Amino acid sequence: MRKLHKIKLLTLLLVSFFCISALGQSNNKFKVTLDAGHGAHDYGAIYNGHIEKNITLAVVLKLGKILESNPNIIVNYTRKTDVFIELVERSSIANRADANIFVSIHCNANKNPAACGSETYVMGLNKNASNLAVAKSENAVITLEKDYKQKYEGFDPNNPSSMIGITLMQEEYLDNSISLASKIQDEFGQISRKTRGVKQAPFMVLHKAYMPRVLIETGFISNPSEGDFLDSEEGQQEVAEAIARAIVSYKKEYFGANSGDVIDRPSKKMEQEPTPVTNKETTNVPTKEEPKAEKPSEPKPSEKAGIIFKVQIAAANKKIETAPSNFKGLKNVQMTTDGGNLYKYTYGETSDYETAKRNLDEAKKKGYTSAYLIAFKDGQKISVQEALK
Repeated sequence: MRKLHKIKLLTLLLVSFFCISALGQSNNKFKVTLDAGHGAHDYGAIYNGHIEKNITLAVVLKLGKILESNPNIIVNYTRKTDVFIELVERSSIANRADANIFVSIHCNANKNPAACGSETYVMGLNKNASNLAVAKSENAVITLEKDYKQKYEGFDPNNPSSMIGITLMQEEYLDNSISLASKIQDEFGQISRKTRGVKQAPFMVLHKAYMPRVLIETGFISNPSEGDFLDSEEGQQEVAEAIARAIVSYKKEYFGANSGDVIDRPSKKMEQEPTPVTNKETTNVPTKEEPKAEKPSEPKPSEKAGIIFKVQIAAANKKIETAPSNFKGLKNVQMTTDGGNLYKYTYGETSDYETAKRNLDEAKKKGYTSAYLIAFKDGQKISVQEALK
């Protein structure tokens, strides 16, 4: 009887161990929320027989299938069928899933049928007229929602710049969002698609998602050629694979690499240089754009030799005095800029990795929950994984 009791106890312990182990593995997986724009009675843009809601869903399902083949990635969707999902609910789905990134897929349109190319947006209050026009178009779905005036009190979908009150806490995700968006645009360039760069605009679907998030305009369905491409099985698969490679690249850089993180790129020659990250107006005329060289930040004296770790705590499109009172008591906060309108704020410069991890913990305890480590070698930014090697 005692022996039987021991066997039962041992069995219970083993079951508990495997359950905890499985839970731990699940928690360590990279979680992606995919959002197919529009749906049901919200058709999105319609040109030449091409319907945005159908294209976005097809791309998302193909993208999800690619990502789900990676055992280290968990995918959840805002919709997998032709249904209507309110904008605020789309970001809430990502929040409830505790997603590491939120990716919203859309198609662009323009009265000028020559307009073409992809562009990837991050959340921001940039007042560029072209960017605001895209945001206005995508935010217009709000008017299809019941009681939208009460639900989105203070926000006018016809005036995207009315989205006020964006705090520094919410802008903490901006740097990571730009990194993901840049990778997506680079991948589009690699498959010979015209790229229009990374931009900022006030999208309601991104506003309430509390993680790095991007909105991808995969191309212009108002352009006859590009519309045909996006509405084809081959085109949708090509776009999905490009986005998947960018997501996996982002995962490897910020969350570590795994054996399943390989998505082959088609063997095509690159016909066009990718457009650099920019918040400036991009012309609708499909001419080849010359990449603009970004002005690198001047490294601090201590950065100019060896490996340096810092904690990235925030990024914003406004300049903030680096006084401790503006950063929850953190001292010695440094600010850098890429020469444009983006300001990055870091804390705790050190050459010791263990010290860097303690600095990261301190920043998170102060409330910067999305803070992460970045690394430099001889003043040039590299991945933390490279630095540790």
